[in-house]
Amino acid sequence: MPDHRALDAILLPGGILPVFQPICAVAGGRHTITGYECLSRGPRGTNLEAANVLFDYVRLKREESAVDRVCIRAALVAARILPLQARLCINVHASTLGRDAGFVDFLRNTMDDCGIGMNRLTVEVVEHAPPWDDLAFLATLDRLRMLGVAIALDDVGLGQSNFKMLLDVRPDYMKIDRYFVVRCAEDPDRQAVIEVVNGLARHFGAQVIAEGVEDLATLQTLERLGIGLMQGFYFSRPMEALAAGAMYGASRAYPVAL
Repeated sequence: MPDHRALDAILLPGGILPVFQPICAVAGGRHTITGYECLSRGPRGTNLEAANVLFDYVRLKREESAVDRVCIRAALVAARILPLQARLCINVHASTLGRDAGFVDFLRNTMDDCGIGMNRLTVEVVEHAPPWDDLAFLATLDRLRMLGVAIALDDVGLGQSNFKMLLDVRPDYMKIDRYFVVRCAEDPDRQAVIEVVNGLARHFGAQVIAEGVEDLATLQTLERLGIGLMQGFYFSRPMEALAAGAMYGASRAYPVAL
């Protein structure tokens, strides 16, 4: 696809496919779905369909805010059929939060249009290309919290999700990047990092979500280390809303024995 047409394809209706990956509470050998991370796939049949390629392109073009809005609207429209009890976690670039003065009103209006309560929402802060306006960024987080939105910090331990970001954001959720999770069952050093992050989370009154859980040994190691929220291919790959809703109902009625 020619470069000048790629952004148009993303922004057009139907250009983004929303998919949902379960976030599971794990305890006592069982897991139960508590919510979903809303993920995005780019235009089908193009090289932008893969999420990493899509967002690398978006950041290169400095179109984070426009594409964040399109992804969020697509996700929330699709999420209308998901159970009311399920939390929804949407990804938003820190640059969008710091530069897009109309973002909070856009989000509130979109939630209203979709009939989804703000108290079901977690905004997951992601960033790969700072700087952004720190004061505006923090003011936007304050406005979101006043509306009942929880805040998550993505990729804790990597890139811009460092101690400064932790102190600035004071998140409700801290997501441990899959780099530290994969192979943690046989790696004491990764286990040590996870324990440190979990200790920081307790200090800040936050909960930890471990990403990239792909096998039983990893799940058991994380549970032993005190991590109670997880997501990854072990539970499910990202799926469209209809399948996600059906899986939620099954997990609530029949917690899966591990």
